[in-house]
Amino acid sequence: MRSRLTLLVAGTTLLVLLAFLVPLAVLLRQVAEDRALSRADDVVQTIVPVAGSGDLTALRLTVTAQPVPVTVFLPDRSVIGAPSERTPGVRLAAATNRALTVVTDDGQELAVPVIGAGGTTVVRTLVTDAELTRGVTRAWSILGALGLTLVLLGLLVADRLARAITRPITELSEVSHRLANAELTARASPAGPRELREVAGALNHLAGRIQELLAAEREQLADLSHRLRTPLTALRLEAESLRDPEESARIASATDQLTRAVTAVIQQTRRRDAPPAVATCDAAAVVRDRVAFWAVLAEDTGRDLRRNLPEAPLPVAVSADDLAAALDALLGNVFAHTPDGTPLSVTLTGRPGGGAILEITDEGPGFAASEARRGASGGGSTGLGLDIARQVATTFEIGATQAGGAQVRLEIIGA
Repeated sequence: MRSRLTLLVAGTTLLVLLAFLVPLAVLLRQVAEDRALSRADDVVQTIVPVAGSGDLTALRLTVTAQPVPVTVFLPDRSVIGAPSERTPGVRLAAATNRALTVVTDDGQELAVPVIGAGGTTVVRTLVTDAELTRGVTRAWSILGALGLTLVLLGLLVADRLARAITRPITELSEVSHRLANAELTARASPAGPRELREVAGALNHLAGRIQELLAAEREQLADLSHRLRTPLTALRLEAESLRDPEESARIASATDQLTRAVTAVIQQTRRRDAPPAVATCDAAAVVRDRVAFWAVLAEDTGRDLRRNLPEAPLPVAVSADDLAAALDALLGNVFAHTPDGTPLSVTLTGRPGGGAILEITDEGPGFAASEARRGASGGGSTGLGLDIARQVATTFEIGATQAGGAQVRLEIIGA
């Protein structure tokens, strides 16, 4: 934009200068010609009275004293002054008894007839092209230098003006990019024309409004999460009151896990601009623990849960809670959307270069690819389970087994 404004001002300045300087240059040339012709005419008019008096001695003295070459053609065909032939202009002036200005190859010729007792005398002088254009080249050079100076000055002023306009725009662009990168404390400094100051004010107001909405959303989510603690406490008390110790321990463990998840949500929503901590965990231990949890429900529903888990640790750059939530979401989908008795398998292997590969397959009816989008569900659920799993993976693939069941494959980077 800055270069375009500069070019626009430069073009406008150049056009204005051309419209002014070209006529002025033509006028200067014309003035130089008129000045030279006027000077030559003054010389001729000085000689005419002497030529009419018939005093040849005075005529010779007068012609010799002139600053320009003058030739006088007498009626007896003799010549006084600068040697010259009788040109067509001289002959025509003598024949018509009229003063003439004739354009020749060498310049402009002035021929003035003087009628005397012995016949017609013609006074002739030649104004050369050099005399006609004397001083024109210098004047044109001065005009050209003046025009170039004005163009450069116009470019300088245009560049300063364009910079004054584009600098606030650039700052607004930088602030908008900072806001887009979640740096909500970024603010624009109102500067430049009134319109740009209004845009800066609107952008600052928008940033402030976004901060207010995010803060309100965090508070609402934190309040909602905090309210869940009461029924969770009641659920834990109910679990402790169960007579079956194994059943009580299993429900208490699930309740503790849910409590930890609610606590993590509260802490995350309370967090402001602190950079997220780098979380790691042992994928093998987390998957082994969650598969053991879901194995009880698989046994109750008559499902064959096959597991292929390594004994060695598999460190990954994901928190244990996030990985457990992802696996719970995927296994929960299997239990929720396949009939009882449907076999499933969980496979965890090492990833080349570090990390882990997690695969969950089942022999159910599978699901369409359109259901793999966030919020899309064909079974009456929220449609967020697959998206929760996708967030912990660097590569997330959904396919189908040879039997037509669903297959979900996650690649997780190493710690």
